[in-house]
Amino acid sequence: MNNGIHNSFKELLDLAGDYLSEGFKRNHSDESDSLTKIEEEIEGCKKCRLYETRTKCVPGKGVLNPEVMIIGEAPGADEDRSGIPFVGRAGQYMDKWMDAINLDRDKDLYIGNIVKCRPPQNRDPFPDEIEACKGYLERQIQLIKPKLILSVGRIASQFLTGSTLGIGRLRGRMYEYCGIPLIPTYHPSGVLRNPDSYRKPVWEDLKAVKKFLSENR
Repeated sequence: MNNGIHNSFKELLDLAGDYLSEGFKRNHSDESDSLTKIEEEIEGCKKCRLYETRTKCVPGKGVLNPEVMIIGEAPGADEDRSGIPFVGRAGQYMDKWMDAINLDRDKDLYIGNIVKCRPPQNRDPFPDEIEACKGYLERQIQLIKPKLILSVGRIASQFLTGSTLGIGRLRGRMYEYCGIPLIPTYHPSGVLRNPDSYRKPVWEDLKAVKKFLSENR
């Protein structure tokens, strides 16, 4: 038996053995993906200009199979220094939102951004910068498997919904991204600047999150 036929026959036996012992076929050709692998790729990433000015990249942080994955637009100054998402004033305010619907950052959430490095002076990320990070985000979602995505702010919500509407018109309904239900709402920093205008609609969105989770446990 020549080597080519022998190797093909051996691979078939391996696959059959996997199926009989485990009930499914393992991937024999590609190394399985992982959050650690994605983080290492992000740390070495030079796909866009943002790597030139960042202090630390901010891949994201949280648990697998969370109740909610929160996605913002980009790290700010505090996140750039620490490498941890939403740790500044807006992040602390967002923690209070989660407390109000009985969700805990360390137990129930995965938090990240569509762009993994801080844009200079906190400017809006450019379309090519978002596109450069898109693959990382989609791989994260596939691995994390959240029950629901909560997008915060105009830029993240427009990107994830594929709409050009402002956040005031986007919020109030359910969308989907990568097969995961998605609810958009205002960014916590925007609510801190305009509490009288935005606190009530955010609370309505958070109640929608809570309702969805209670109905899908």
